[in-house]
Amino acid sequence: MLRITRGEDSKLTSWYFEIDRKLLTIILLLVGVGAIMMITAGAAQAAHMRPPQPWFYFIVKAIPAYLVGLSGLFIFSMLNKQQIIKLSVVGALVGIIGLLVTVVHPVMMKGSARWAHIGGFGFMPADVLKPSFIILTAWFLDKMRKTFGENIFLNKQAWRFKWLSWWPYVILFGVCVLIIFRHPDIGTASLYVAVLFAMLLVAGFPLKWLPGVGVLVCVMAMAALSKSHVRERAMDMFTVKPFTQVWYSLNSIRHGGLLGSGEEAYVKDVLPESTNDFIYSAIAEDWGALVACGLVVVLFVLFNMLINHAIHAKDRFVVYAVSGTAALFAGQICFNLMTALHLIINKGMTLPFISYGGISFISFCVLFGMVLALIREDMWNK
Repeated sequence: MLRITRGEDSKLTSWYFEIDRKLLTIILLLVGVGAIMMITAGAAQAAHMRPPQPWFYFIVKAIPAYLVGLSGLFIFSMLNKQQIIKLSVVGALVGIIGLLVTVVHPVMMKGSARWAHIGGFGFMPADVLKPSFIILTAWFLDKMRKTFGENIFLNKQAWRFKWLSWWPYVILFGVCVLIIFRHPDIGTASLYVAVLFAMLLVAGFPLKWLPGVGVLVCVMAMAALSKSHVRERAMDMFTVKPFTQVWYSLNSIRHGGLLGSGEEAYVKDVLPESTNDFIYSAIAEDWGALVACGLVVVLFVLFNMLINHAIHAKDRFVVYAVSGTAALFAGQICFNLMTALHLIINKGMTLPFISYGGISFISFCVLFGMVLALIREDMWNK
């Protein structure tokens, strides 16, 4: 039987004993739940495709993403801070180039031009950009603090236009979010803004500027409502139209009851996106409200672990990176669950580590691999 002992001197041994294995275990548990749903909900969804597909259709399609994502999770968790920053720059370039491709060569899919096609390969730049956005924003905030002191928001020097100042970051971030907003992908654009605001709060954002943030939110809301499909979805919040995605989602949750329907589950058979945007509804129908609520508890435990690591981190860069990851993770969960429960308009966002979705899954694996590495380095390096 293979056993790893602390006395062994190797990179693998150091990684095994220094990594946060509890955090890693919860991530793998969530991936396992998603894999099970690729089989159960995926089999029903595949049978109703045109033409019908075999029961293993979705799990087979998900295998490449699982292999790449999990490999990325482990490989990135073994890197150091400098390697992570350098790779984040590469990821940011890929994501930004992808966003520019969606502008000059838009490809409409499901009413949105958020997909970029380069060399026959299609991907969502907004998802690719997420890990780099968190890491490079954390690096930027830390660098600003070291250069301009603790008060990086009110220091006049920090607002002078030079390569390390607020203006280059604000302009680049604003352009990227505007492109995502115009796809249109209002949910993802809102998520980026919310995560940035959370990271700025951690960095000491002045509370007297909150009214300005409120004005920005109102402007974004008015811009979103200027789009006809957003107005229609907003009006749908006051009722549930029969045979719509939300109608099927709510009925799927109700049919699950307390303990689940098991083999008698049938609503998820016709539930659109039962392996993706509405996977939580399929889980509730299969396993019941108790398991569905238990899953929320597990997601909260992971979020709470990230917050604890951010609070106790010694390196301010790690504080920002882990806080941003926690905000992104919690924000995307809220968007997904609230959509399934008809608490917000349908935003079409995946449930991290569980929903089917190649690039989204890989991006979260890469981001959490980076965070595991940063936490490990911060805890064990002097």
